[in-house]
Amino acid sequence: MKHLSAEQLNKLDHADLVNIILSQQEEYKKLDDKLQKFMEEVVDAKRHRFGRSSESFEIDGQISFFENDENIAFFNEAEAVKDEEAKEAPAPLKAKRPQGKKEADLSKLEVVETTKYYMSEEELNDEFGDEGYKTLPDEVIKRYYFVPAKVGLEEIHVGVYSGKKSERMVKAKFPAYLMRNSLVSPSLEAGIINAKYVNAVPFYRIEKQFESDGLDITRQEMARWTIASAERYLSILYDYLHEKMYDYHVLQADETPVLVNKDDRPAGSKSYMWVYRTGMNHEHPIVLYEYQKTRNASHPREFLRNFSGVCVTDGYQVYHKLEKEREDLKIAGCYAHARRRYDEALKAMAKGAQKGSLAYKALAMIQAIYNADNALKGLPPEERLLKRQLTVKPLVEAYFAWCHKNEHRTSAKNKTAKGIAYSLSQEKYLRVFLDDPDVPLDNNCAERAIRGFCIGKKNFVMIDTISGAKASSIIYSLVETAKANNLNVYEYIKHVLTVIPNHMEDTDRRFCEELLPWSASLPECCHKKK
Repeated sequence: MKHLSAEQLNKLDHADLVNIILSQQEEYKKLDDKLQKFMEEVVDAKRHRFGRSSESFEIDGQISFFENDENIAFFNEAEAVKDEEAKEAPAPLKAKRPQGKKEADLSKLEVVETTKYYMSEEELNDEFGDEGYKTLPDEVIKRYYFVPAKVGLEEIHVGVYSGKKSERMVKAKFPAYLMRNSLVSPSLEAGIINAKYVNAVPFYRIEKQFESDGLDITRQEMARWTIASAERYLSILYDYLHEKMYDYHVLQADETPVLVNKDDRPAGSKSYMWVYRTGMNHEHPIVLYEYQKTRNASHPREFLRNFSGVCVTDGYQVYHKLEKEREDLKIAGCYAHARRRYDEALKAMAKGAQKGSLAYKALAMIQAIYNADNALKGLPPEERLLKRQLTVKPLVEAYFAWCHKNEHRTSAKNKTAKGIAYSLSQEKYLRVFLDDPDVPLDNNCAERAIRGFCIGKKNFVMIDTISGAKASSIIYSLVETAKANNLNVYEYIKHVLTVIPNHMEDTDRRFCEELLPWSASLPECCHKKK
């Protein structure tokens, strides 16, 4: 609009002035929306770079679902009332450490070195003189004793015999080994895998550590050993776990990008590491990674081809496409993703403006759903399903009614509007958990399962080759499955690499039953000390 002078404004009639003011209000509204969107992006960028990743949210008092609605005016959430009571009550005293816990913890450790300091007979006589002395129990000072990783040499002597006349030669039987004409052993390879895939230490830093110990083990050797171990041996257990995964009723899926240096594509092309995990309510968790060049539907279609049940995802359309193709596959949504945009919107607001905002109300309602469902943990499936229908379903119904009511109350470009739009687009999938007691509210379990790879990815930045990426997917699968089953990863991988080479000629893979992370046949050392 062109600039008008005071004289020109005085000549305008009432209708023209009204139109000018209305148009200016519309411009201010657009400007305000742009400013809000800009502020959200700035705060979100700062939070991702410098802030904590926590999305915790506390309900403050009653939750108003609908303004001026006599039928559903307020929802008085029980947990919110408890929170308020807790705020008014004096802070509880810090819990005392149980007596004897320290001694119990130390008793699990082996005493590797004992040093004794005693006074000589002459010193004691000088100290006590004619009075004499008696010996009391020693004062025992305990300290942690650290033994750095040490690489030694293992010699395997195999008896060789021949006939005196025929000179026919035979050897004594001995266990199979990992790689012919190689110095690598199950213990060394397990140590390399533990360093890289558990502690996220790149090969070049492991090489430096070996070098400081006087060992000439290069990163190239370690890469060859690791890829060969994954392809020849660990892949057998991986495939067996894949078949086992089909026995479960609920799976959770996620994926994360990764750069692979030599994959016959232009530099910087994204590849993907997919992860599939059994649901939280299953007793023996399985976590499987799969490397693929792309993010298209063919990959989960193939991986899940023999799976029948429910798959919990983050809303990626590929999974919805698979559900339409099959009658035996159902996709469930994730409330953590539904709440994320509201959380980002709230953090971009001034403290005083948060409580009355739509984002605050949305978070409060989703938190109420979480609180009600968390109260049902530990119940038998049938009882949990019944109580979900009685206590959780009304909250879900109210939340989606609120979303429909407020769909057009805010700018379509800001985070709150995007949060409402996301929930409405995912409504079908966000309701699935109400009809199945084993389906969780969110996909956080799969996101946690892929975190180990994401931490490692930050350290090694990219994977060099496709064979390296596929080997990594196999190894991360066994490492994360071992961790989920509370195993000592190093001892477990060492045991697996010791056993599998002896079964390479077997056509029956049932020997893998004894290598499953929950097998009673695993050596005691594979289990973490309780």
